[in-house]
Amino acid sequence: MTLEQLRAIPKVELHRHLECSLRPSTLRELLGGAGLEVPTDQAKFDLKYLVTQPMDDLEAVLGKFLATQGVLSTEDVLTRITFEAIEDAYADGIRILELRYAPTFIQLGHEHLSFKQIHAAILRGVAKAKSIPVAVGLIAIIQRTLSFEEGERVTKFVIENCDSFVGLDLADNEVGFDSKKFAPLFQRAKRAGLHITVHSGEADVPGSPEFVRDAIEVLGAERIGHGVQIYQSPSMIEFVKSRRIPLELCPTSNWLTNAVTALRKHPFQILMKAGVPVTINSDDPGVFGIDLTNEYEVLHEHFGFTEAEFNQCNDTAAAASFIPFAERQKVWPRAIRAKV
Repeated sequence: MTLEQLRAIPKVELHRHLECSLRPSTLRELLGGAGLEVPTDQAKFDLKYLVTQPMDDLEAVLGKFLATQGVLSTEDVLTRITFEAIEDAYADGIRILELRYAPTFIQLGHEHLSFKQIHAAILRGVAKAKSIPVAVGLIAIIQRTLSFEEGERVTKFVIENCDSFVGLDLADNEVGFDSKKFAPLFQRAKRAGLHITVHSGEADVPGSPEFVRDAIEVLGAERIGHGVQIYQSPSMIEFVKSRRIPLELCPTSNWLTNAVTALRKHPFQILMKAGVPVTINSDDPGVFGIDLTNEYEVLHEHFGFTEAEFNQCNDTAAAASFIPFAERQKVWPRAIRAKV
């Protein structure tokens, strides 16, 4: 399949971080406007601000995200990047898009922005893109590296604004940060009618597959962000498969964070053939210098994925999306299943 054919496939993206979806051109402009050094040489710019080659580990990648985070300092910027993310998604063939963001991450160093101001600015970006035929849903993120109190602050805000959020997520490094302490917050969110997805089983560390069990059994996850490491555990593959929990897989991201050693060694196909519900996602396209079609190229080049297999992943994602059914079906070219 050609690049044009891959881009034309109607797509669903369930796992995309808004804060790291900036266009490189927008990032350049905002950095320059903030008086920061912006290398004119593309290679030097990529080295300073993007993640285009594998880094030591997930923590190193998360640290580099802070360079991009620094420009998210005004409501106008947040509105702009939201609109551009939706516009770019549509050009990439995406028709159902969930954008997630961490209010605490955006607020870091920008304490003049309240959660209310941040969210309102993002909603203005969504409203500005209303004429674009993409169903958009917002997911809030609790950072597991922060305190329970900070997580509670996020949860309270999300529940108060549950009419404009579709779900709650737990993200950041699992290594050394126990997720289970946040269980009461996710139970509270679920009672308020919010859906749950959890970043888990991403890093290639001892015990990583079992982190996924905790995310599902203790936190109530309906989907797993990444979950890639369950391929190492036949029992966890069966557990996730039996629960019909979709994985939000992000091949290039997993390679860049050293969750997998090479793109050709990504277990995407292994998991799919085992019957695990799998979806295709870009994670942080702006910072990684990719788009979602890039992930389709990876799967086509390394594993020979066909249009039928891409459609299977997208129909799984369309069924698993937290966006209200009628909104999804309005923009999706096929009938959406009620369940994964």
